[in-house]
Amino acid sequence: MILTRGSVPPVPHTEHRVKGRFTLEEIHGTYGFSGPHSRKIHLRGYPTEQIAPPVAAGYDLTPRAPKEAPPLQPYHLQTDRVNAGPDAMRARTALVFGPNTVVSVSRTSGSMPKDVFFRNGDKHELWFVQEGRGTLRSEYGDVKFRKNHYLVVPKGTTYRLDVNGPCWFLLVESTMPIDFAPHHLNRAGQATLMAPVVETEIVSPAFKPPVDRAGRFFVDVKHAGGRVTRLTIGHHPFDLAGWEGALFPFAFDILSHHGIARSIHTAPPAHQTFQSGSAPYNGFSICSFVPQMEGWDPKDVPAPYAHSNVDSDECMFFANASYGAREGVIRPGSMTFHPASVPHSPQGKAALRSLKGRGKMNHRLAVMLDTFFESLEVTEAGWRVRDAAYPLSWTKELST
Repeated sequence: MILTRGSVPPVPHTEHRVKGRFTLEEIHGTYGFSGPHSRKIHLRGYPTEQIAPPVAAGYDLTPRAPKEAPPLQPYHLQTDRVNAGPDAMRARTALVFGPNTVVSVSRTSGSMPKDVFFRNGDKHELWFVQEGRGTLRSEYGDVKFRKNHYLVVPKGTTYRLDVNGPCWFLLVESTMPIDFAPHHLNRAGQATLMAPVVETEIVSPAFKPPVDRAGRFFVDVKHAGGRVTRLTIGHHPFDLAGWEGALFPFAFDILSHHGIARSIHTAPPAHQTFQSGSAPYNGFSICSFVPQMEGWDPKDVPAPYAHSNVDSDECMFFANASYGAREGVIRPGSMTFHPASVPHSPQGKAALRSLKGRGKMNHRLAVMLDTFFESLEVTEAGWRVRDAAYPLSWTKELST
């Protein structure tokens, strides 16, 4: 989807003036000038114009593995035990990570200082709002968010999250861009008539007039795997007179994923919303397990089967506890991490219990990440909030 906001020249890379002022063009692009991009028209100056030497920002977002490598095991991470931080950026706590992917939680009640902004120069971001509301403010405009929203933020976007009270986020980062799964879209970029998503249901940025203000403004840039450097620029970064392109932050309500049901159990690919990379060779898929009817075949077993998806590590974040396969084990905000090397299945007698749900509504709500040929590992912070009894919970559930 290509959007145009504000004042932009009809032809790229040509002279353009706003109120008599010569404007400056910037291309925000992916895949080395060959992928989705946007052209931004700056009113005052280039974003490269620093007025003080770069310095360390005073916080670090590098994922840290436990000092001693833990034995192979499935994990239940209780993310409500993660400490809150002063704002959504400083509160980011990595729980699971790999070469191209980081899964974090951020819990905060505060917004960033008014003169401080954030830019992930390392990875593209997908936020899921477990609790709270606020506004994602960027050079592209404002996106209001609330509980159950996904927020897609392209790598290199200068932005801030202003919150209205306590917020709880799941955050997935990827080296490669994150967008709707390409097989949901036709050649024109529209969702196919069979897709569970509709691209026009996104919440795009509400464009704001350029902030034409000099001063000292700070942009904290994440790079090199998680280090954060503070840049100081002499003009407000939201100085765009206009922009046009296909690369911009947006929101999408998880409940706008329209579930696809069939008479027998439906495998996770039917629930896919977003994708990063090139399935099935690299990157990951994001699936949305939304409320929908269970299979209605008289012999259907609604609970998922045991599976060894040997090329995918799986992380699943439970927005509520209405997920029958983990009934009695999880709570809202739980996240399971199942490495590809270990088979996983419904807990205990969950498959038998699920028979009574045939043809009835399942009120689950969960976000699942499946990597493609990328192994993940738990961080030191993830290890601290694990449920130590989880690896034996299958046997325990059978005995009750």
